[in-house]
Amino acid sequence: MNDSDFIFTSDFWHWWIVVLVLANILGCWWLILWASKRRTGEAAVGDVTGHVWDETLAEYNNPLPRWWLWLFNITLVFALVYLALYPGLGKFRGLLHWTEESQYEQQVKAAEAKYGPIFAKYAKQDIKALAANPEATKIGRRLFLNYCAICHGSDARGNRGFPNLTDNDWLYGGEPETIEKTILDGRQGYMPAWLPILHEDGVKKVAAYVMSLSGRKVDPALAAAGKKIFQQNCIACHGPDGKGNHMMGAPNLTDNIWLYGGSPGTIEKTIAGGRHGRMPAHRHFLGKNKVHLLAAYIYSLSHHD
Repeated sequence: MNDSDFIFTSDFWHWWIVVLVLANILGCWWLILWASKRRTGEAAVGDVTGHVWDETLAEYNNPLPRWWLWLFNITLVFALVYLALYPGLGKFRGLLHWTEESQYEQQVKAAEAKYGPIFAKYAKQDIKALAANPEATKIGRRLFLNYCAICHGSDARGNRGFPNLTDNDWLYGGEPETIEKTILDGRQGYMPAWLPILHEDGVKKVAAYVMSLSGRKVDPALAAAGKKIFQQNCIACHGPDGKGNHMMGAPNLTDNIWLYGGSPGTIEKTIAGGRHGRMPAHRHFLGKNKVHLLAAYIYSLSHHD
């Protein structure tokens, strides 16, 4: 909870919440008092009320247990104390001025004080050296499972649209410093849609040529026609030999490794409609020291020697 949570369009909603909350608490208290009073015409305590079921099952006029009533009253008192100390009544912040944001910041500070020196120690070491350090990679793996596995999988083998981090095939390069920069600042991948320019026939030809680059069987005539189109439109990113460009994040088309799938239909769909991939930046979220260890773990996945 932060300051924006206390912004209302008008004071009406503040008082609306206050009145509703307090009215419910007072209403519960009044209900206890009302239900505890004996009324004219009621059966005496312990007597049968006159309601009988199944011939012998009778209802007796017995009051609620006193411990139950006291417990109910205690919950109402607790509610009032809680609302006095913590936010819950419209714009009123509570006497303790507690917010989720302040609690989160306190927890972060406590964690930094406890674990910060550990990360700082590893931050001074080279990523390649850390990749060979079992203790460092163990910590890096925990970071990976917490922050990266949701996209890349717990085994780091990726998924459709999310790169496999274990095969040493890198869109932006697999050097330790490059991996670290990718995690720190993120990446924004962009493959333009070519259907409006190439039309369906051109897309099929280029797809055939692209598949031929990795040694797959295609129609030779279709691939030859696609090569001409490729050289006119695609080499700026993928290079004249189709081996990609780390500077632009353009994938290597000759290794038969496909980020979104390598079926003919999927390749045609990629060319026709383009792709938009995004790797979020973690610099401000994790900090450089944690990212340094995380980069070492990721580097170790494809460098086992």
